[in-house]
This record gives sequence, structure tokens and C-alpha cells, in this order.
Amino acid sequence: MNKPFPQFHIFWPIIIRHIFDASSIASGTKYLIRASYLEIYNESIRDLLGKDVKATLDLKEHVDKGVQVQNLSWHTCSSVVDCERLMDKGNRNRATGATLMNKDSSRSHSIFTIVTEMCTKSEVDGKEHIRAGKLNLVDLAGSERQSKTHAEGERLREATRINLSLSALGNVISALVDGRSNHIPYRD
Repeated sequence: MNKPFPQFHIFWPIIIRHIFDASSIASGTKYLIRASYLEIYNESIRDLLGKDVKATLDLKEHVDKGVQVQNLSWHTCSSVVDCERLMDKGNRNRATGATLMNKDSSRSHSIFTIVTEMCTKSEVDGKEHIRAGKLNLVDLAGSERQSKTHAEGERLREATRINLSLSALGNVISALVDGRSNHIPYRD
């Protein structure tokens, strides 16, 4: 098996272990832990754990759940090892390519999402209550300068998309931090 957590994901294994450690010590509580892994490659969303990793997925807005990725596969995890296997499979499916700066350069942004549902029985009314949390672990592709990478063709197109998306993210963060902006450019 490849290393499920590349060296730049130094906190990911700690976070995942913490989730499972916390769920194992909570007595009288049932947990359901699920994960998904997607990448955004050339402005298209792809399921890194799905049957067809090249298929493009759509975003849809759900009235109660907010923005959702349609047909994204979710996988139940009962251990840290399950999460590591999913991460490894997803990492093998990510878009990569050689550049002058990096022989195995990631050409996409990725999001590994963990959803934890906790079911507890209330001491007051005896009913079961479900609480859920979602954690998104994000790996952003690095900004690239064409003058350094000498990218051409497909690599240049990928670098252009990466840089545009990082710039759009920067604009959103700036508008949020500013606090005076009337418009947050989420859809750019």
C-alpha cells in the first residue's frame, strides 16, 4: 500500500485518529463515521472513490442541506485503517503530472470529508438523539509560475485553472476578512 498520507498532510492522520479515539471511549453512544474524497480538476468535480473517477459530478443546492455534490460516493469507516485505505485509493486516483518543479505534481485541489453521526439516549425523555458533524480536510494545489515550470499544452491549461481558482479563493477570503464588502464572490 502507498503512504495514505503524503508528507504535506501531517495533521490528517492525527485528526482521523482523534475522531476514532473519541468515538471508542464514549460509553452508551453509537457512532456512524462516513467519508468521501473528491478532487477539483480543471474546474470539474470528480469522485476519487467512485466507480468512474473520470466522471464529472455536479453541484446542486438542497433546501435543507445546502450545496451538495450529486452522486458523490460515501463510505462507512469503522477504523483508522478504513480511512487510510480510502485516502490511499483516492490519492492513487488523483490527477498528477510531471513539471520542471515536481515530477509528480498534483494537478487538482482535493477534499477528504469525514461525517460523524452520534446517537445518544436522553436521560430526560429516553429518546434517541442524533448529532452530526462534518470535517473537510482540504489539499489545495500549489500556485505555479509558467516562467519557472515552462508548462505547455495540458500542463499550462491545468496551471492556469489552478491559479484562477486560488485567486478566486483569495478574493473570497479577502471579502470575508474585510467585513465591509457588500458582495462575497463565492461563485467566481
